[in-house]
Amino acid sequence: MEASIPAAGEPQARATAFYRRVLITLAEADLPFVVGGALALRYYTGIVRHTKDLDLFVRLEDYPRILEKLASRGYRTELTDPQWLAKVFSGEHFVDVIFASGKGLGPVDQGWFEHAVDGEILSLPVRLCPPEEMLWSKAFLMERERYDGADVAHLLRAHGPELNWQRLLSRFGPHWRVLLSHLTLFGFIYPNERSQIPAWVFTELLGRFQAEMVDSPSADRLCQGTFLSGTQYLVDLERWGYQDARLRFRGK
Repeated sequence: MEASIPAAGEPQARATAFYRRVLITLAEADLPFVVGGALALRYYTGIVRHTKDLDLFVRLEDYPRILEKLASRGYRTELTDPQWLAKVFSGEHFVDVIFASGKGLGPVDQGWFEHAVDGEILSLPVRLCPPEEMLWSKAFLMERERYDGADVAHLLRAHGPELNWQRLLSRFGPHWRVLLSHLTLFGFIYPNERSQIPAWVFTELLGRFQAEMVDSPSADRLCQGTFLSGTQYLVDLERWGYQDARLRFRGK
């Protein structure tokens, strides 16, 4: 399946040409990246969106060279957030160069590349963000203005039986409750598609849930909501005395 940007006049044509030039430039320079975002979602699910940008996921150690290469081609670049994001601009259009989770969950690592999927975007051969990493990154997007739970459900509907579930469980790690919440909602959203989730996955996660229920709760006043929203749980930190779980998880 090829993911393309639907025709929408001259502005969209300029955006498409810009995205293609960026992809060709990085491929010719042998600078590694995988494509994510709306174009990858279309590839995996068939959902078409008029995307405002192109999302490229790169390793932390590679993004400076990628920005330097694209700057040498005349594009304006910026390090938007040193924790996770840079951007490349051409007029009003831009490419997101993502090298870590915006939620503080860690950098883009080698696993994104070892399990990338060969595909075609904008009539160019590219490597796509693995569906497991795509699902993982979207699972934590629960902002007031953006919630990606529907994307998670659509990925599960389209590819549930094919996912590497052991690797997905490992990717969620200690945050497995977030995965369990999405799997529970999936069964509500698609009652007749529940078999898309292997039974052993629910058995494993519900076993962890039951084990936690009999354990004594931690005495620490910890808020993990900041992994889900960068703003909606600030009141917990600033007024109610909870610790930000991101600081403990990242060790800084």
